[in-house]
Amino acid sequence: MSVASLLRSAMRVGNRHVAAHLVHQRALSGADAINALRPFYFAVHPDFFGQHPREREVNENSLKRLSGYLENLQKPGTRSVQPTKLTFYVREIKDKEDIQKDILPHGFRSVSFTLQTKDVLTTVMDVLKSCSLSTEHMKGLKASSESPKSRQPVAGHGNPFYRPIKWDKSYYSFTGFRDPEQELEQAKKVEPTLSLWLRNHEKEATNKQNASVPRREELKRLKKELCQKFALEDIRWQRSWGVTHRCCQLQSLSRLSQQNPEAVLNLRGHTIIFTDQSGMNASGHVMLGTMDVHHQWTKLFVSLPSYRSLHQQTEWLKERISHVLGGIQVIDIERLGPVQPIEEHFSILNTFHKRLLARRLALHPRSLQGLAMTLENDRSSPSLHEMGHFVIPATCEPSRLQTFLQSMAWEARQRIKHRNQLQAEEEEVLLHCLEGLALSNLSKEPSVRHNQMIPCCRRLLEERSPLMEGLRVEVSHFYSVMQDGDLCIPWDWKG
Repeated sequence: MSVASLLRSAMRVGNRHVAAHLVHQRALSGADAINALRPFYFAVHPDFFGQHPREREVNENSLKRLSGYLENLQKPGTRSVQPTKLTFYVREIKDKEDIQKDILPHGFRSVSFTLQTKDVLTTVMDVLKSCSLSTEHMKGLKASSESPKSRQPVAGHGNPFYRPIKWDKSYYSFTGFRDPEQELEQAKKVEPTLSLWLRNHEKEATNKQNASVPRREELKRLKKELCQKFALEDIRWQRSWGVTHRCCQLQSLSRLSQQNPEAVLNLRGHTIIFTDQSGMNASGHVMLGTMDVHHQWTKLFVSLPSYRSLHQQTEWLKERISHVLGGIQVIDIERLGPVQPIEEHFSILNTFHKRLLARRLALHPRSLQGLAMTLENDRSSPSLHEMGHFVIPATCEPSRLQTFLQSMAWEARQRIKHRNQLQAEEEEVLLHCLEGLALSNLSKEPSVRHNQMIPCCRRLLEERSPLMEGLRVEVSHFYSVMQDGDLCIPWDWKG
């Protein structure tokens, strides 16, 4: 009997009982959730959006937030999770007449929805239905929460979003899904050299860049005007939106200020970040959700005094924690993941501070000065990041934490020293590359590390392609020409 026949037979026998069991318990383990969402992961996986950097980034960020949402639902004692708005670009794996009208020109469609579920099973069903994906396979899903061997993490700090495991080829034959390993392997085989890719795309990048000049000037003008008008510290964007999109966001804020000038007075002295949700982040910056309407922005502006008070309390908690832990600094690293709301940040700090007060630690007041740490809610054990800062669970046992910090302090200082050296080296070689190649601009994605950017720039200097002169270049993980003419090249490009 073939593998496909065995699978069909097993599903017929167990469907009724397993489905009844799942509906009764309304609970799935992390491994069950991953298995159930497999068609969804294949449809939105960022690796398939290499030629569409904006859509790739949207899916990466949304997958991180979905993973965090699922993890929070599985934590013991969790009664409710804050509603989470998600946006995905979904690949069309099979033709579906009822959704063809929503498909974008490149073969994928945009889907936005808000999760307000209270258990993993309902969440999985909502995600699949929101993306118009089949839920038939849920009938054959076997709950494996009792089996320790089958438990897998949905995601973590070191694994920001789930990448499907490699299945036997018979799975793809049976389900009709595309094999992502095979598609990625084919893409790698046809990856061009840098010189060839530049010859094919330099003209397109130059034309788009020239066409974007008026829009870039308008963006610069709008940003300067709003910063001066409301005494803003800065205006930033969480994602790599195009210049036109950014201009529209600033114009929308400008219109709101004209319609309701009193509401925006509370913005004075703040930094504004355009992102996926409105509120205030852990750093005290005002977040404006790009999908929100003016009414929601106005409501946020009115609430800013309360948000500022909460931010002051978080700063006080950080100082108290630093005092107890030998002078170590509690920091927030925005670019490493989804934006953390100030309410969530305060809750984590408060929980951690209370645990520290319950135990009197014997740390010298300045023994850990110069070191830094971040607090995470989804960690089970403390760790030392490669960049030198500690990653500490909010529920870490104080005596265990003290032992870990003291034992790893020397290593942390060495990593910080190495990081600073790499950062200085990167800045130097980036400047040489910018001037030596006569580039209009040279930048990198946050996910590109120092030890990747440095050799990339050195190789670019050796290559010295005249086709790059005057272009805006961003070092990334793939080749692409952005809508405003920015040229993306992979850090490990082929010569």
